[in-house]
Order: sequence, then structure tokens, then C-alpha cells
Amino acid sequence: MTAAPSNSAAPEAPRPAGDPHWIDAHNHFWRFEPGEYRWIDDSMSVLRRDYLPGDLAPLLRASGVRATVAVQARQTLEETEWLLSLADANAAIAAVVGWVPLASPRAREVVGRLAQSRKLRGVRHVVQDEEDPHFLERPDFNAGIGVLAELGLVYDLLIVERQLPSAVHFVDRHPDQVFVLDHAAKPRIREGEVEPWRAHVRELARRPNVYCKLSGLVTEAAGGAWTVSDLRPYAETVLEVFGPSRVMFGSDWPVCLLASPYERWVETVRALIAALTPAERAQVEGGTARRAYRL
Repeated sequence: MTAAPSNSAAPEAPRPAGDPHWIDAHNHFWRFEPGEYRWIDDSMSVLRRDYLPGDLAPLLRASGVRATVAVQARQTLEETEWLLSLADANAAIAAVVGWVPLASPRAREVVGRLAQSRKLRGVRHVVQDEEDPHFLERPDFNAGIGVLAELGLVYDLLIVERQLPSAVHFVDRHPDQVFVLDHAAKPRIREGEVEPWRAHVRELARRPNVYCKLSGLVTEAAGGAWTVSDLRPYAETVLEVFGPSRVMFGSDWPVCLLASPYERWVETVRALIAALTPAERAQVEGGTARRAYRL
């Protein structure tokens, strides 16, 4: 992948007087090419363009967010290397969660090379799109996961609700590995269904090495018609079962634009955590992300 254009560079978001804690633990960057991002179909017209650090920088400043974690959107080493180059050029990108071929015999070699970058803090595979219902049981994939703990890297767990039982067994195979559950495993908010998601996520949360992102909920709701009340049962469940010290704010920008402007999601999270103590809010706003990703 070619280098980012000069206008993609963005200065570090300044520390806002009232919001010293905020870190966006989940955002994406891409140069849109239809063949490279097949999951962005014609119904997602807002996403069918480039999204670069220069596009995000004013949103961070306006919302009082100091730094971000850039997360993979393609399963290629090329993209991971590109994200790391963006992070090197942009101080506001505090960390990268990239993709590596974990099921490959070369996993240790590849992860070790990329981990030489101080901003590689985690790895992710798009498990939610795997057709094999037993994917998380594969010996080759689990061998690759075993490399991550040795290098101090987080594994971001991208699954949907039906995959939660498998995820519990998967996590139990790696008690020394730090996991971060993306988007709270995508509960069925559009249908208003809380169970069995709540029971399964509660079971997963019993594992102290698992964190959870308060992110991605709006795109599981009814488009732009959602309300804070629609999201509250899911956010309250996450905060209850994980506790604020294992929950972190993420925007899922620009994917969130399918259902919400960036600023609206930030204000929604502020409303969802308003009942917490100041110390608990500080954890969700950024403390948890700092600790989990060693920022």
C-alpha cells in the first residue's frame, strides 16, 4: 500500500480542560477501494470514501478526545504496516491493533517483526465472518494466539452474539492472554433482544483477563432512529458484569457514521456512564484503555 498523502497527517489532539481522560479505543482508517473492502456494500455509501487521520482530528478536538487506537479493517499485513506508519506520523494514534496470519506456521516470525514497533499493541482477526462454527477451536489459530502473550500483545475478539459460548472456551485456553471484546459481541439491539446475550456475556466477564469495548452499539440498533434508552440495557449490562475498570470507550469511527455522527456517540456514552462515580467514569473514558493496551 502506498504512503499516506501529506494531508492525512494530523497533530495530536490537545488536552481539553474538562476531559483529560478520554481515549477512543476503537477507530479505523482506510483508503477506499471497492475490491479491498468488499464488506462496504452499496447500502453503506457514507463509508465509500477515504477516511484518514486528518478527517478524524477535528472530531477528536471537538469531542475532547486525546488519543485513539487504530484497528484493522482488512486482513492483510500490508494494512497493518500502513496503520503503523500512520501511527508513527500522528501522535494522536496511541496504538494499533493490526492483523497478522495467526494460523500460519510463520505467525511467530511475523508477529515478532511487527512487534518491534512500539505502537503495535494488539492483534485482531475477523472471527465474526468465519463460516466455520468451530474456528476458535482450530489448533493452528490457537498456536498463534499463544505467541501474543509472550510479546505482551492484546487480542481483540471480534465476534457476534451466537459465538459467545465458543469464545468462553477459547478464552479459557489462554488464561495468560489479555483479551478485549469488541462491540460487546454485537447484541441484537434492533430486535430489542437482551437474552441470551446477557447470560453469555456475563459468563465471559467472569474471566478477569477479558476487557470489553463500549462501542459499536449504534450500528446494531435501528439505524439513525435509535435512542439512548434503546442502548441503555446493553451498556448497563456491560458495566455491571465487567465493571468500569474493564470497560473502555470506543467510537468505531467511521463505521459509526452509518447510525450516528461521532459527536453524538460521545455524548451518548457520557449519558450512559453519567451515574458512575468520577473515578469510574475516568476508567471508561480512558483509564481502562491505557491499562489494557499499555499506552
